[in-house]
Parts: sequence; structure tokens; C-alpha cells
Amino acid sequence: MQYYGIVVHHSACPSINGKGYDFFIGKDGTIVPASEQTDPLYIHVCLEGDFSRRREAYSAEEKEQLFVLSKLIMKLSATFRFEQDDIFPHTITCPGSSFPWSELVISPEDRYH
Repeated sequence: MQYYGIVVHHSACPSINGKGYDFFIGKDGTIVPASEQTDPLYIHVCLEGDFSRRREAYSAEEKEQLFVLSKLIMKLSATFRFEQDDIFPHTITCPGSSFPWSELVISPEDRYH
């Protein structure tokens, strides 16, 4: 199966409603896979929480979620052979205007995150 990348959501998105993603990352960093495939072209990942509010710093839980997301991106991109920077927002408002895209710095060579 060929995927073209990952679409990131947050659970505050009104179109999620408990479905519409392939993997859910809870606030505690737990990854829950969906029972059915969402999209034949992209893998959809939903983070628990609301990333639309601007904040000065992220909580330890949010940092853990982003770390887990980074590791999941590395694994999925290697498994399905797409580039690690093929990561897209669900919409303009999801995963939120304040989503910390810069925190998803991934380098498989030196394991930097």
C-alpha cells in the first residue's frame, strides 16, 4: 500500500467525533490504532487536546504527545516509504493555528527530536 504522508488532527476538531483517524495519541502518550482505515492515500493521526490556543509553553503531557507523534512519524514513513516531512494539517483550523510544527524536528540519523 502506498501512502503519501500523514495528516495531523486534534481532538477538538468537530469532524473527528471519535473517528476519522488511523491512530489516536492520548495525553499520556498512549497510541490507539483505529479498527478501520480512514483514507487510502494518507495516514491520519489525532492528538488528544486542543492546539488552537496560543500558549507560552507546552505541558509535559503535550511534549510527550509530540515526542510520541515524532516517533510514530519515523516508524510509519520508514514502513510505507514516504518522506518524514510529508506531514499535513487536516484543515486550516485543525490541528489548530498554534500547533507546534517546529517541535516535530526529526532526524533518523542522530535520533534528534
